[in-house]
Amino acid sequence: MNIVIVGSGNMGSALASQLVKAGHKVSIVSKDPAHATALAEKVGAQAAPAASAASNTDVVIVATPYAEAAGALRALGDLRGKTVVDITNPLTADYTGLTVGHTTSAAEEIAKSVPAAEVVKAFNTVFAQVLQQGGDFGHGNVVPVFYASDSARAKQAVDTLIKSIGFLPVDAGPLRNARYLEPLGGLNVYFGYGAGKGTSIAPTWIARA
Repeated sequence: MNIVIVGSGNMGSALASQLVKAGHKVSIVSKDPAHATALAEKVGAQAAPAASAASNTDVVIVATPYAEAAGALRALGDLRGKTVVDITNPLTADYTGLTVGHTTSAAEEIAKSVPAAEVVKAFNTVFAQVLQQGGDFGHGNVVPVFYASDSARAKQAVDTLIKSIGFLPVDAGPLRNARYLEPLGGLNVYFGYGAGKGTSIAPTWIARA
C-alpha cells in the first residue's frame, strides 16, 4: 500500500518503521519538515509536503495529538474517498481523563472535519513501544489492534494493514464504538504509567475454550 503518516512522534515513528519493513511505501508529513526528513531517512520512508502527500495514497494515518489532527488532515487537501486512520486518544494534559466522550469521540469529531474521507479508529490501544517491538508476545499471544469504522471498504484496508505488520486485527464495529476504544486507550495509559506496569503491555479479550 501507499501510506501517508501525518506526525513524526513516537507513534508515527513506530508505525513508519513497521510499515516499511512490511513492504509498504510510506511517506511522512510533519509540521516540522526537518523531523519528517530525519524520520524518513531513519526508517527508509520518504518525507513529503502536506499539500501533495495524499494525492496517490491508499491510507492516511493521523499520528498527531488529537487537538492537532483535524488541522493536519485538512492541510493534506482533498481526502475524498481516502481511508483515514485515527490513532489518537483525546487525553487531558495530565493524562487522567478524556477531553471528549460519552456522546462523541475523537474519531467521530475527526470524521466531521474531513467528511469526504472514510475514517477508521485503530491503534489507539497499543503503545508505541509495542508497535516498535512487534505484536508477537510469545506463547501464541499476538497483540490485538481494535478497529472501528462505518466503511466496510476502509475496514478491509486497515485489517490487511494490521495483519501485514504482525498484529491481530479485531473488528470493533461502527465508528461510534470509538467512544469505547478511547477510554480503553486511557486505561492502558494508566496501567502503563500510573500503575507502573510499563509499556510492554496491551489490552485484549480472552474466550473460554
